Amino acid sequence: MLFPVAVLAVVFVLIAVRRHVPRVRLHMWQIMLGGCVAVLVAQSITFSEALYAVDYDVILFLFCMFVVGAALEESGYLAHLTYKVFRRASSVSSLILSVVFVNGVASAFLLNDTLAIIGTPIVLLLARTQRVSPKLLLLALAFGVTTGSVMSPIGNPQNLLVALNGGVENPFLIFFKALFIPTLINLFVCYLVLKFFFRDQFNGVKLVYTDEKSKDPFLASLTKLSLSVIILLVVAKVLAAELNTGRDIQLTYIALAACLPILIFSSKRFTIMRKVDWHTLIFFASMFILMEAVWTTGFFQNAIKSLNVDITSTPMILAVSIILSQFISNVPLVALYLPMLREAGATTQGMLALAAGSTIAGNLLILGAASNIIIIQHAEETSGETISFREFAKIGVPLTAINAIVYWLFLRR
Repeated sequence: MLFPVAVLAVVFVLIAVRRHVPRVRLHMWQIMLGGCVAVLVAQSITFSEALYAVDYDVILFLFCMFVVGAALEESGYLAHLTYKVFRRASSVSSLILSVVFVNGVASAFLLNDTLAIIGTPIVLLLARTQRVSPKLLLLALAFGVTTGSVMSPIGNPQNLLVALNGGVENPFLIFFKALFIPTLINLFVCYLVLKFFFRDQFNGVKLVYTDEKSKDPFLASLTKLSLSVIILLVVAKVLAAELNTGRDIQLTYIALAACLPILIFSSKRFTIMRKVDWHTLIFFASMFILMEAVWTTGFFQNAIKSLNVDITSTPMILAVSIILSQFISNVPLVALYLPMLREAGATTQGMLALAAGSTIAGNLLILGAASNIIIIQHAEETSGETISFREFAKIGVPLTAINAIVYWLFLRR
């Protein structure tokens, strides 16, 4: 019965060492697909169960956002957007600070996975044009979108799960009131930690930007329309939640509405479709199947129940959510832990600790957040740039420790 757990452990190890084995260059999607095939062949999960295990809303959301991201690149509007957003960042220091805060704050409203998809080609363009380390910019993006998404109930899927099922009244108000200040502090901590580990990159060289014209003005207009649709529908979603209208605009529908103008009206629709990061979609579909097989073993559920501690205390919630999110991902972790906390009588502070802990888990290791996978997979597929498991952990471990302390200090009251 524990075969899926063993497979998960092998997947974890292979992702960790994949860049350190001579003459072997496995991609993360290949490793995860292998894990999926292993549990299917061993019949740890049936084919019909596997089909139900895949979250097709997530797959559709990612596909639609990849379409928008590919259109941004293909039209040339990406370069203009990069210029408009970062032109005032005249040094590496101000550029990294901008990447962390702009993407961090935006992720609180546009979902961290959205910013991961759109932001990856932007930071790769910055790395190429400004001759800044792509690893530094990719990490700034990854840590920024993860950390910034903590302060909003729609910043990431696990926060939304807590907001809907954690008994949190007025979630937008409660989340911002409790988590806004510590999240801003932690975004600045991200900048300081990156500056410490990449101090050789923070030189006095002045950065110069050029504004490039769109290669395809019509497609650029369509991508601007798509971005406007995303922003307007997210605002409508927030207002609907705050006004208690009883109607919700699903994020999948927002992404679908954003990509349809491109697929319908652009003559380059097939070129854009070819540029969609299909390997990342395979990774997530495979991950859903493997995680479902692991879930049915009850291994991690029993591990939590066997802890002879107060599972509702803020330090314990932070610790459990950060550590277990590395193995079963943060959304399944919240789905597992949330009913246990409600049954144990956890307060709103405990629910906020669950949201914060399960989210900053993404800063610890690569597998801690879906946005990390999106960024690294997309960078590997489009430019050959990557971040190894060890490179990520070297910075992510101390960063997450500081993040956790900051949230604990604000949530212990």
